[in-house]
Amino acid sequence: STLLAASYLLASSHHIMGSSTDDDVMTIDGVRLVMVLPGIVAALLALLFVLVNMTQLAKLKTGKDIGKPKLDQLSKQIKDGARAFLMAEYYYLAWFVAFLSVVLLVIFSLQYDATGSQGVRTFAGFIVGAALSASAGWMGMMVATDGNVRTTVACIGTESEDDPKALPEGLAVAFKTGSIMGFTVVGLGLFGVSSMVLILGMGYSDTHTMQVMSGFGFGASAIALFARVAGGIYTKAADVGADLVGKLEAGIDEDDPHNPAVIADNVGDNVGDVAGMGADLFESYVGSIIAAATLGVGSADKMLLPFFLSAAGVVCAMLGCFAVSTNETGKSGKNTNMAGLMWALEKGMYLAGILFVGAAAGICAWLKEMKSFGCVIIGLVAGMMIGKVTEYFTSFDFAPVRSITDRGKTGAATVVIQGLGVGMLSCVPPTVIIVAAILACAALEGDYGVAIAAVGMLATLGITLATDAYGPVADNAGGLAEMDPSVPSYVRDRTDCLDALGNTTAATGKGFAIGSAVLTSLSLLAAFKAQAFSSTTALYAMGGLDIGDPVILSGVIFGAMLPYMFAALTMISVGKAAAEIIQEVRRQFAEVDGLLNVIKRATAGETISEEEDVLPESDRCVKISTESSVREMIAPGAYAILAPLFVGFLVGPRCLMGMLSGAISSGCMVAIMMSNAGGAWDNSKKYCEALGIKKTDQGKACIVGDTVGDPFKDTSGPSLNILIKLMSMVSLTIAPLLRDNADWYRSYLGVVPLALFIICSAVLVMKGILTWKDPLGDLGGSDAKTLEEEGLKSTDIEIAGPGEKDL
Repeated sequence: STLLAASYLLASSHHIMGSSTDDDVMTIDGVRLVMVLPGIVAALLALLFVLVNMTQLAKLKTGKDIGKPKLDQLSKQIKDGARAFLMAEYYYLAWFVAFLSVVLLVIFSLQYDATGSQGVRTFAGFIVGAALSASAGWMGMMVATDGNVRTTVACIGTESEDDPKALPEGLAVAFKTGSIMGFTVVGLGLFGVSSMVLILGMGYSDTHTMQVMSGFGFGASAIALFARVAGGIYTKAADVGADLVGKLEAGIDEDDPHNPAVIADNVGDNVGDVAGMGADLFESYVGSIIAAATLGVGSADKMLLPFFLSAAGVVCAMLGCFAVSTNETGKSGKNTNMAGLMWALEKGMYLAGILFVGAAAGICAWLKEMKSFGCVIIGLVAGMMIGKVTEYFTSFDFAPVRSITDRGKTGAATVVIQGLGVGMLSCVPPTVIIVAAILACAALEGDYGVAIAAVGMLATLGITLATDAYGPVADNAGGLAEMDPSVPSYVRDRTDCLDALGNTTAATGKGFAIGSAVLTSLSLLAAFKAQAFSSTTALYAMGGLDIGDPVILSGVIFGAMLPYMFAALTMISVGKAAAEIIQEVRRQFAEVDGLLNVIKRATAGETISEEEDVLPESDRCVKISTESSVREMIAPGAYAILAPLFVGFLVGPRCLMGMLSGAISSGCMVAIMMSNAGGAWDNSKKYCEALGIKKTDQGKACIVGDTVGDPFKDTSGPSLNILIKLMSMVSLTIAPLLRDNADWYRSYLGVVPLALFIICSAVLVMKGILTWKDPLGDLGGSDAKTLEEEGLKSTDIEIAGPGEKDL
């Protein structure tokens, strides 16, 4: 309140309140500091909140404090693997950022430079955006790998099966870890976008300031795409490999320490669901602010509003975190009320939302933007409704997931069919909600209304992302409990409850991410239209945006194809990378002396002493996952950036508008279907565990469905959010270069990105990255004799004899 009052007095003294058509109204001489000061202060508060939580987390007990040092050793393995992956990924991304930033510098300096320093400022914005996006992922993941062991220790509690405090304390620790990730993202995002507006906008008009700010968004988007794709491929390649060979072929538990892929699987939970999701929502967060401010150029109030709302949202989200708690005991974790646990997280989000509504009402009343307040409310309500709908389709408390488990009685095929049906049907309610929100906001404030609704939906992102990042922390905690034989089995029951809740919050978070991505992409599309066409008259002189126009329709069809191509590339990449993991796991089962014998004894219920135990070479699977994921991220990332470039420069901005429209429409549907189907398959497996039928034929059928759904929900589906935002942000960045270009005007410029598209494809084919070749072909393909000779045939590792079929 004090900060806003000071801003008001400062603004009033310079006469900038109220609408204005003066393009220079918010220049630094007109106190642009008023616009960014609340954001900078709120961002610093968020980072201070992160520091306090990190200090508190560091003081919590770890394995050595309760006499279980192996938990710390396992946690360190996971952290080292995560660090190794990020180092490898960021090494290549550093070269990519350096190359692309130089390209932007040259193009904007030579081809379009309205002010004399546009190239330098776009160059700087791109680098800062990329650096902050990468930093958010790195910091969040490092903390997540510290929080997992502390969550496990909290769930152990007093080492009593009836300890009533263990489950609530486990929930609290996992959520605290997630909140560090959430507020790191919003703190760095809001600080970055606010400070860059101030620095890059010095001496610039509002129009030129927001043009160079698109470079900041482009940098954040590019890193987000690669982080999401590479992280998703890593996590699901390891997960699928661990499931297929470990659970289905060897019959061992999901996180059995004798599974060579188990460490890679737990590393993947962090690189995909923490670093990847953080970079994804970092991009949405800054993108929505940039889009709204761009559309607000010409009105001081409309430019101020997204920054003020975001600042208020940060504070409200921090207050909401204090409401997260539960009285659920669950004792051993079985028969715990999942709805009660869900309420523990939801009441924090609801409190944050209610507080934000009050703050937004005051801000909008002060700026005389009450129509915008209506759009903010619509965005908030739409986000919450999408979350609840997603929970319905992905939680095993409800009929859709239970119907998938029921289909397991007739085999894996019917599980897959039912899951696909649930995923497709789950597109209906979110689509209706999103469409209704868009129409209502457009009726109130036009394109700006949609943009400010996206800002409202993402304003309390700190706590929303905290509940999402909570999931992989709880999952890792369960993995650690399973891998350390000294941890009692009832601790795994508790972590399973937290993990099942995490699956639902993760699915809900993905639904929220999709809804915010669509609104943000539409806002960026509207901003692109405002930047690419000087006036409505100029647009209609070129033929307008009639959907029946062959140029526009061709763009729509081409754009609608891109999400399918992108999803296919990422799905196939997971399959290839998983095949490499499967090959390595089978090799270790066949060649590591004593490993299979120990697995057989452990499965039979024998206690294995530390001297007799034989552990696999887990680091080899971590290395394979890292190398394959970094290699496979190239094709999807390159195509996502090059597609809008060659369409825009080759055909023109009208065709590019059509392409973006088609990509947003089909991308939204495919993302919802894949994310919800994958979440439903995952929780159908969890439901089998809750029913105690995990190792029956029905349970194994649901494991197959879960394995199919893994790349759906954690790789392809979430990556589509970034695809549509990245293409929109790339288009907004190059909009000044396409301004008022007629169709096919200087189309020779588009030949360059098109040639790069073709050359990139050819190189990827020659390098074997884009290929139909069987990754296991070197083992003899389908020749069973060769497989037997190599000692790698899957039946060689079966451990159940005729008298052991009930194991």
